[in-house]
Amino acid sequence: MIQLQNILFGVSLRQVIGSTEQFIHDIQIDSRQVTQGTVFVAIKGLKVDGHSFIETAITKGASVIICEVMPVNLVENITYIAVANAQEAVAIMAHQYYDAPSQKMKLIGVTGTNGKTTVATLLFKLFKGLGYSCGLISTVENHIGDTIVPSTHTTPDAIHLNALLDQMVKAGCTHVFMEVSSHAIHQHRTTGLHFLGGVFTNITHDHLDYHKTFEAYLEAKKTFFDHLSSTAFALSNLDDKNGAAMLTSTKAKKLTYALHAPATYKGKILENQLNGLVLLVNDLEVHCRLIGIFNAYNFLAVYGVAIQLGEKSEQVLTILSALTGAEGRFDYIIGLDQRIGIVDYAHTPDALENVLTTIAKLRKGGEDVITVVGCGGDRDKTKRPIMAQVACDLSTKVFFTSDNPRSEDPNEIIKDMENGLSSSAKRKYINIVDRREAIKAAVSFSKPGDIILIAGKGHEKYQDIKGVKHEFDDKKILQHLFNDLAK
Repeated sequence: MIQLQNILFGVSLRQVIGSTEQFIHDIQIDSRQVTQGTVFVAIKGLKVDGHSFIETAITKGASVIICEVMPVNLVENITYIAVANAQEAVAIMAHQYYDAPSQKMKLIGVTGTNGKTTVATLLFKLFKGLGYSCGLISTVENHIGDTIVPSTHTTPDAIHLNALLDQMVKAGCTHVFMEVSSHAIHQHRTTGLHFLGGVFTNITHDHLDYHKTFEAYLEAKKTFFDHLSSTAFALSNLDDKNGAAMLTSTKAKKLTYALHAPATYKGKILENQLNGLVLLVNDLEVHCRLIGIFNAYNFLAVYGVAIQLGEKSEQVLTILSALTGAEGRFDYIIGLDQRIGIVDYAHTPDALENVLTTIAKLRKGGEDVITVVGCGGDRDKTKRPIMAQVACDLSTKVFFTSDNPRSEDPNEIIKDMENGLSSSAKRKYINIVDRREAIKAAVSFSKPGDIILIAGKGHEKYQDIKGVKHEFDDKKILQHLFNDLAK
């Protein structure tokens, strides 16, 4: 229990009706989770307005209502507090309710379009290898030390996020690495958290279904760095054309990494093979198990964070050299007949181009590159034809298929992908809506030595169709098909 007035510091209050001296037991934004003594925060969401559930919350025992618009009918003995922004308010309140957990650890946030999961995961693995107890908050899964907690969002809502950080503090975690999505920044889920450092990976075409314009998407990312304190550091990819812009208004210590531009942490690729990269990192040569130019950037970002956190260069590079990336990120299988299957989360045009460009550089001769790709439903439609064109430009054969169609008709999604394709691209693709059948077809079209890319879902173990998540694992299906070929 905590006194209500003690979690309101920093919240922009517009009106208070009732007592703030009462003790509260919980904070919720979901009326279904409300119990006796709960603070219910009414959030105006994209599809649902929490103000519609105020009466339900009170019936279930809520003693405090936080809202942006005061209800017409007020219930006696209930405290009502109107705030300027309910999303911001709940983040500040949650941080204080859980006794400011982010101030009791070294919290590093990683933001950008691509690479967030790999960078956060590598940091987690590296610092575990250095002997620290660590936490990880990522798209794939969350870790509290050695305990794995399933992940439902890239960045959880403010209440669950602070509760998770509190669990990490209690478990003895000293370092926590988390992905910070643009949605989370815009919705204030990370407001109030104390970040010791922030990392910018890159920014490309994505999430315009939510942000509407690229400028708004860019501004959301930049806001994260604008809010870092003067005691924090901001590490940005200077080879990205917006990398320098991320640092323009931050109070944090400004640091950079790059393969081409002059930077604090400078890298150079000496070798790029299927067994890994050989890099020159600030004049130190290192071999790592990561593959591709995009992973060279991820490696530099992780190295930079480690050095800023006071770790020794040689020890960091020794541990990093042995690490693999996150599940579903250039995750490859080699069959007995040397067919190569690659599963990757690439779901943006830039990410898909990066993966296919890397594959092209790994080819030794006449191998075909066969790509299976779809686009997610209820998401940015403008990237669909771009992804389709990229896949056709950089592959020998392409199968357009279903990704997570969600509420949309997968056939209509594929039609969007087809729009605007060049005449040469139109000769390269086949539509097979059923994803499992598309993967089977890709394998059957391949010959020994060919490379098959299954793009878009990566680590996901489900397919979201009409609100139902069906069991589906690209890598497991691909492995099963490869096993059948070996019989």
